[in-house]
Formats: sequence, structure tokens, C-alpha cells
Amino acid sequence: MFEYAKKLVGEAVITEVTNYLAKDPENNIEKLVNLASKLAIRQNHKEQIASAGKHLSNRDSHWHKLFVRTLKETHPKVRERLTVNFIINSVLFGIPKQYELAEKLGYAVPWAILMDPTDRCNLRCKGCWAGEYPKKNDLTFELMDRIVKEGEELSIFFYLFSGGEPLLRKDDILKLAKEHPDSVFHIFTNGTLIDEKFAEECADAANIVFAISIDGFEESTDMRRGKGTFAKVMRAADILHQYGLIYGFSTTYHRHNVEEIASDEYIDMLVDKGFRFGWLFTYVPVGSESDLEFMATPEQRAYVWKRIREIRATKPILVADFWNDGEFTGGCIAGGRRYFHINAAGDVEPCAFIHYACVNIKDTSLKEALGNPLFLAYQKRQPFNENHLRPCPLIDNPQELVACVKESKARCTQTVSLDAEKLADSLEAYAVEWGRKADSNWEETRAR
Repeated sequence: MFEYAKKLVGEAVITEVTNYLAKDPENNIEKLVNLASKLAIRQNHKEQIASAGKHLSNRDSHWHKLFVRTLKETHPKVRERLTVNFIINSVLFGIPKQYELAEKLGYAVPWAILMDPTDRCNLRCKGCWAGEYPKKNDLTFELMDRIVKEGEELSIFFYLFSGGEPLLRKDDILKLAKEHPDSVFHIFTNGTLIDEKFAEECADAANIVFAISIDGFEESTDMRRGKGTFAKVMRAADILHQYGLIYGFSTTYHRHNVEEIASDEYIDMLVDKGFRFGWLFTYVPVGSESDLEFMATPEQRAYVWKRIREIRATKPILVADFWNDGEFTGGCIAGGRRYFHINAAGDVEPCAFIHYACVNIKDTSLKEALGNPLFLAYQKRQPFNENHLRPCPLIDNPQELVACVKESKARCTQTVSLDAEKLADSLEAYAVEWGRKADSNWEETRAR
């Protein structure tokens, strides 16, 4: 157990970590923080650990409450394996090695890989970003296994699954997680296929976390995802909690649910249900039949930006906004800079929402795929805007996407091909309007 981590830091350190986690973890917080700081290679990691340590050690802090509750309610095996895999393998040692390798290669080595085991799904959700795929493709187990093997050789230890519904391939995902015990596997799922047997096996694998799709309370979730879906999500959360697994939520905010999903009542409900973290995604109009009127307005997006900061300052749950948190990531992280997407047909895309590609992973190694022309075009232009509240080359800077696609001669990967210029033109008015709002917010943030 923990063979890779032992090679990195030695068996004595791993034993020390697991002992602190197993024996009175609440009173060992300071020891865990000090140990993490000693292991950290990058100065920014040391600074982040010091900052986190202050909050975690404060017993009145909501971060302390989240940390202690997570430690106490998580299965011991899951708690230990995820701590070692995520903090040591993926972050403290993985990230420095990725940057070191990128210097040699001349292009970025990402921190995470998102892939779709299948583009099939048991639901039909309005505005799904994967809805323009043909719903007949699967990545074979052998191919996913090769991707992870080659990724681990590049010091990538964080793998995300989306779809389609990835749990249509739950047996292969479990097998993959058990074959690669040093990595973390994060599943974006609609939650409807989670049952006790599967949860028990995930607890045994101990390196799987979940983000369950939910778009508000029952009426809002069922409106977008189908009647009865909310009840199934709540049932899935109960099952995962029963088996001591870690899970979060994945919420798409759009024109009709912004105030609801940003409310204290919604977040409190999720906290009470045992959700430890959450991803917020603004609705992005992907595909030839996308609905621009379903997008959150610039005013609504600005409201979510403000509310997320309030939620993080007060609630015992870690919430991230994939677009509005660009100020913390230095802008867009896609195109291999820190993450990229492999769809169920094997196409290597910059992002789950950018359906253009130059290469297919079936025809090339992972290392070679990372240097493809579309990714290089991305990295040459990142950040796409000096205002990191306008990070995206699709909805915030659409002409940048056109330039990347043209320069790389990338093809559209959707069933119905969509010209990048046509897509950009449809989003130009939104980008300009959001730009004005974002520039005002950015100046306010810089002044503070």
C-alpha cells in the first residue's frame, strides 16, 4: 500500500501521516500541516499550506468544521488513501514534476485529465454539453488503462470522468481505480446509478470521489433532468455517506435557477446531506441547437461571483466556480495548461465545452497528444484576457477560439459540425456585455 508515495517520501513519513489520521485527527491538525509544509517543494505550496493551517487550527472556523467532519465521517481506508494520493502524489510532488517536464518538452503537462468512458446516458438533460455527441461511443478499458499509465509516467495522478453518464461503465471504472491505486479518480455523475453494492466496492478501492449533478431543489433539478431525478440524487448521497465516501455536487446555473442555487438554503441543504465540495458551471451554449436564452445573464453571473465568495467565507463546504474563479488560476486552465478533455470517441479536446480537436488518443501517445497544434495555439495565447474574470476563449473571448481553431486547422468533433466563426459570432454580444461587468468587478477586486 502507498508504494509510489513511499518511494517519494519514505515509509516512515507515510506511517506518520496515517497514524495522525487514524488517532485523534482533530488534535493532530497542526502536526499534519507542519508535515505537509516540510514535504512541499514549491514556495507557493508552502504559503498555501501555512494559510490553510491557520484556518484549520481555528476551532471556530467553518474550515475547521468541514475538515473535522470529513475526517470523522469518511471510511478510514478512503481517508488515508485520498490524503496520500491527492496531497502527496498529485499536488506536492506531482505539480513540481509536471512543470519540470514541461520545460523539457516545450509545452504544458497538465495536472488533471478529464475523459468520457462513454457518451451514452440514461438521462436527457436540457442544455447538456455532451448532447451533440453521437451517444454510441465508448473508450475501451484497455485505452483508458493506457492513458492512466502514460499519465502517471508524466506525474499526473488526478483523473476525472464525465460523459454521457460514466457509471454506465462502473465496472471498468472500478477496475481502473484498483489497477491504479496511486491516483485519484473523480466521477461527475447524475447519481441515478449509485447503489449499495457499487458504494461498497468504491470504499474498498478507496481512491474514488464523486460530484453529483444537481441544479437546485426538486422542481429545478427535475425540470432540467427529468421527474424523480432529485429524489434519486438524495438517495445516492445517503448511500455514499453510509459507506464513508467523499462526494460533492456539480451544479449548472442558468437563467432560471441562479438565485436558488446561490441561496443559503440550497447550500445548507447540501451541507446537511454530507456534500464536502461543489463545482459551479455556468450554462454554456454548445452545439448547433444551443439555447442562448438559457444562459445566465451577465448580471446573474456577477451575482454568483459575489455569492460564491460569501459562501466560501461562511459555509463548511468548499465551492469552486469553473469560470468565475479565473483570478485564482491565472485564467483559462484548458488546452493542456492544467487540464484537457478526451471524449468517448478518443478526440483530444482542450476542454469539455470546446468540441474541436487535431488528434485522437487512439492514434498517438499521451505525451505526443499534449503537444498537438490546438493545445500549442491555446498556450501561446493564454491568458486570453488580462482580466481573469474573463478567462474563457468561448464565452468571454470568442474570437480567440476562432484564432486557435484556424491556426491549428482543428476539426469539429460534434455529430453536426459547427463552424467556429459562427459559434463565436453568436456569443459576441454576450462577451461584450459580460466584459463591461467583469471589468468593473476586476477593478474593484484589484483595489481591495
